[in-house]
Amino acid sequence: MIRKPALITFITAGDPNITATLDFMSSLSKYTDVIELGIPFSDPMADGRTIQLANERALKNGTKVRDVFKTVKKFKDQSETPVVLMTYYNPVYRRGVENFVKEAKEVGVDGLIVVDLPVEEAREYLNICRRYKMETIFLAAPNTSKERLRLIDEASSAFVYLVSLYGTTGARERVSESAFDLIRRAKEVCNKPLAVGFGVSKPEHVSELINAGADGVVVGSALVKIIEKYGEDATEKLEEKVKELKIGVDG
Repeated sequence: MIRKPALITFITAGDPNITATLDFMSSLSKYTDVIELGIPFSDPMADGRTIQLANERALKNGTKVRDVFKTVKKFKDQSETPVVLMTYYNPVYRRGVENFVKEAKEVGVDGLIVVDLPVEEAREYLNICRRYKMETIFLAAPNTSKERLRLIDEASSAFVYLVSLYGTTGARERVSESAFDLIRRAKEVCNKPLAVGFGVSKPEHVSELINAGADGVVVGSALVKIIEKYGEDATEKLEEKVKELKIGVDG
């Protein structure tokens, strides 16, 4: 799914509204290799304050899973940029795992990240995703053991998502040292591409991680903060930011 090195960008669907989300995706796709679209959720425990607020804004205006699917369909009708949905297990479970994966595939979703689904409990989900040829991505944290990294690598068909730091999402001033150690350890055992996220917000962060061996870098909170500030009028500012970040990828 990812061209190496890759810039992967994250925004929350429905923030500030679902029409703006489609405009934002079109803008991001000009410089982005993969768009990660968050399904708004009431208890996003892996996300820091910035993305929590984005979830609240999206839920407050009534964004539903079906709205996210419709938006992906409209986007994929006009773009070949891969789309990965990032969600928690509850919306998947409530819709029914097979129904969720089937509907996602039908609208053009390329891959799924279910943040709080442990790889050890994912057999049914993985079987369904394989049946529908849906790419899967699992997360590894700085304290993930080599044995568990192997499991995550085997279960991830698109790329392994390396969480760069201890804690939740959110822009940081510098890349955590734990990110570099995790990249080194993951490269010893993983065969899939490695994408690093959490805390990445600047072109220099991106280039440092790529130079350390990452195959892709995920930027989320820095973009969501732009949406928080400019609302529906964020399109141009988002495009400027991803163009700047892309320089960090291309060197």
